[in-house]
Amino acid sequence: MIIEILKLLIIPGIFFLFTLALFYQWLDRRFLARLQNRRGPMHTGSHGTLQPLADFIKLLAKEDIEPEAVDKPVFRGVPILLSTISITALFFIPIWGVKAFVHFEGDLIFMTFLMTLIAILAFLGGWSSTNRFSTIGGLRAAMQTLGYEVPLSLAFIGPAIVAKSLSISKIVEWQASTGIWAIILNPLGFGIAIIALLAELEKVPFDLPEAETELVAGWQTEFSGRKLALLRFAFDLELVLAAGLITSLFLGGPAGPFYNIPWVGVIWFFIKTTIVVLILSNLRGLFARFRIDQMVSGCWKYLVPLAIIQIIFLQLVLG
Repeated sequence: MIIEILKLLIIPGIFFLFTLALFYQWLDRRFLARLQNRRGPMHTGSHGTLQPLADFIKLLAKEDIEPEAVDKPVFRGVPILLSTISITALFFIPIWGVKAFVHFEGDLIFMTFLMTLIAILAFLGGWSSTNRFSTIGGLRAAMQTLGYEVPLSLAFIGPAIVAKSLSISKIVEWQASTGIWAIILNPLGFGIAIIALLAELEKVPFDLPEAETELVAGWQTEFSGRKLALLRFAFDLELVLAAGLITSLFLGGPAGPFYNIPWVGVIWFFIKTTIVVLILSNLRGLFARFRIDQMVSGCWKYLVPLAIIQIIFLQLVLG
């Protein structure tokens, strides 16, 4: 019982995930800044490593302004639910070993459901704000979900076909036992998942729901203080979730040489997720923002057919 509580709180628990989320926010900002010939976070902590923590504490201390016209129960509930769902989803990702803290057959489907809930909460956050910019941002979030959700789900099916299981832990276990990463058999699915997860994270070129040059801060415009701090924290957790999912489904998760030795699996997980975060940041720096019609039509015209092709290919090859 004590060991389970320690896992819940430390590894792969809340404290570890909180630290990793803040570190990946710093890494994302720092790497993107270098790609754009900027310096990025510099002053708080060594090379600005403590800047995300300082930003989080600063937002917690700021005044929490709540417009009179907002739908208060929904407006107050969205930041809490976003953080809670993101943390819950991360417990299905194998970090310490090939088995996640929570795992069962079909948890990949449940994970997809949780990620859909995150997108729905973005829409509700904008709609409940009763602000014109927020409403448009929320509608864009809902429209964007219609574009990337199908190819993302189809991309996740590829590793499930390879491992013959709908459990994330069993997919990682299959890769660890065979020594074959799913990306080798399914590179197309890996590429589709990376693009779709950029849309899930609302990052350039799919930052349409926020689009600060058009909508101030989109569906987040009216959030401030503690609510905004929780939203930012939830976004950082989503980045860890996206990198962890890609790592688990396509890169073998924590599996690697000597991964059965304590902490070695965590180190492999950290290395692989860091590479995924750098790939996502690199794509952010390469592209400009799409229009919402370009995003949705592009997903349906190109990503969905490609996702179906990779499933057919895997079925024919693996039988």
